[in-house]
Amino acid sequence: HVQLVESGGGLVQPGGSLRLSCAASGSDFSGYVMAWYRQAPGKQRELVALITSGGSTNYADSVKGRFTISRDNAKNTVYLQMNSLKPEDTAVYYCNLRTTWGQGTQVTVSS
Repeated sequence: HVQLVESGGGLVQPGGSLRLSCAASGSDFSGYVMAWYRQAPGKQRELVALITSGGSTNYADSVKGRFTISRDNAKNTVYLQMNSLKPEDTAVYYCNLRTTWGQGTQVTVSS
């Protein structure tokens, strides 16, 4: 039974940075695609970034050049480094592995 636990969210000013972490337990995730999604109030959940088992990455156009997804297979952990944050990045961020979702972590960008 796979479990995903996100951490690292919080309140940050525009232009600031945060790093989200997602620790997977219950399974070896090294062979799978891992992804970060986000959901803002009143909006649908959207894909932010994904990383394949081989380390290839893909990003939503809205975060390209600002966010970086990475993974540490030895630690069963995936990260999302978020720089130059904007108010429109405010959302609950979710980690995803196949059909499993984490509980989400709130990111609020506000002055």
